[in-house]
Amino acid sequence: MLEIVVVTISDRAHAGEYRDRSGPEIVAMLENSDVDVNVHSDLVPDDPEAIRAALEKWRKADWIITTGGTGIGPRDITPEVTRAFCERTLPGVAEMLRRESGRETPYAVFSRGECGISGHTLVVNFPGSLKAVRLCTRLILPLLEHGIRMLRGEGH
Repeated sequence: MLEIVVVTISDRAHAGEYRDRSGPEIVAMLENSDVDVNVHSDLVPDDPEAIRAALEKWRKADWIITTGGTGIGPRDITPEVTRAFCERTLPGVAEMLRRESGRETPYAVFSRGECGISGHTLVVNFPGSLKAVRLCTRLILPLLEHGIRMLRGEGH
């Protein structure tokens, strides 16, 4: 069973100004998939210390999937915090998510999401929109188990 954490990064959702929809959507898709998962969720503001604390809190999980804070807005800092948290990068995953998202909308070019490895945890950033998380979750589902097997040295 994979331990997966979904961290929503949003000032407004954290402040209660609106209901987080992207995090719960990812959780539902993971739980309704064929992958054997135990999913947790968290919600933090677009603040580097809060994001880092959430990543540290969940560092024992197999995967941490973040949603939000990947754009070009002034408080969109998720990629920078993720990059600093991870020891190694996995650019192919982020490139695939951007490429496939670009088939849906030209605005995908503004997504700066990262993917990397911190210890025994894979971390990937999704955009915050509902449409984007649906697509990104569908794309990542087939990679979840294989990625962890490879990270553990279990091979293909």
